[in-house]
Amino acid sequence: VQLVESGGGLVQAGGSLKLSCAASGFTFGRYALGWYRQAPGKERELVARITNGGITTYYQDSVKGRFTISRDNAKNTVYLQMNSLKPEDTAVYYCAAATSMIQITNPNYWGQGTQVTVSS
Repeated sequence: VQLVESGGGLVQAGGSLKLSCAASGFTFGRYALGWYRQAPGKERELVARITNGGITTYYQDSVKGRFTISRDNAKNTVYLQMNSLKPEDTAVYYCAAATSMIQITNPNYWGQGTQVTVSS
């Protein structure tokens, strides 16, 4: 099983980034997916999640209206479009997979993470 994130980098406040996470080794379309982040000195937090069919999404309040999670089951890939970025969005971002939306709080699989840095 592999989850490989990409798309992180350095961006100015107000800018945008789109993260991708390519999956392999499991039946992607049967899993809920989520994006977590962990800032220095802070606990890892769930920022967005999406059902296996991509119909339902949930967001942490701090990113609502700015971040959009989506998935392409034909490409085994999940995305996180991040707009209007703020310095407090700086963190390592991880994708995760779980057998259900509830289980995404305790994922079956994790990616290795990608760094997002937002400068003021």
